[in-house]
Amino acid sequence: MNVLILGANGQVARLATDLFLKETDAQLTLYLRKSKRLKIVEPSRERVIEGDVNDPVKLKEAMVGQDVVYANLGGSDIVEKTENVVKAMKAAGVKRGIFINILGIYDEVPGKFGEWNKRMVGSGMDSWCKSASIIENSDLEYTILRCTWFTNKEEIAYELTEKGEPLVGTEISRKSIAAVVVKLAETTDWGIRQSWGISKPNTKGDKPAFY
Repeated sequence: MNVLILGANGQVARLATDLFLKETDAQLTLYLRKSKRLKIVEPSRERVIEGDVNDPVKLKEAMVGQDVVYANLGGSDIVEKTENVVKAMKAAGVKRGIFINILGIYDEVPGKFGEWNKRMVGSGMDSWCKSASIIENSDLEYTILRCTWFTNKEEIAYELTEKGEPLVGTEISRKSIAAVVVKLAETTDWGIRQSWGISKPNTKGDKPAFY
């Protein structure tokens, strides 16, 4: 299996890379703007491409021969990045995509936590909504992960909620997200055309406990 990781220097992406190397036989292509930030552990399985997701030519080249694209992206230009990724996947004939997003894009977070989350995210929520819409309106075999607030806890503990269900958990460890990404890549019939909320069980509250 060939996996392209976009935004490979991100904290979740680094954890996912480690899990891919330890738990699978996947060949990894690590795509990021500054390649010197990464330390290659297994040169026979890791290939680094220095490039910007907003460079459509370079991005399309990176897509060639890939089976799965994991987009660990963010920023104020997330809409442009999402458009570029979807177009490049289509051009290269890559169908399977795993995309990180945020909670609240469907107004699915109820109560005081939902109000707090809206205040914290602010105007950026619109861009994340548009990003998800671009993916959902494509013909990709996508999974969107709507992540609650990140922690660095050394644990894998998560629950998934469907689109249309309330998302009440307030936190999730980066390691848990990475574990789900690897499982999605490995399990070809799991999570196809789904938008899942991901949170740690039993973390309901008015805001994350660490705030």
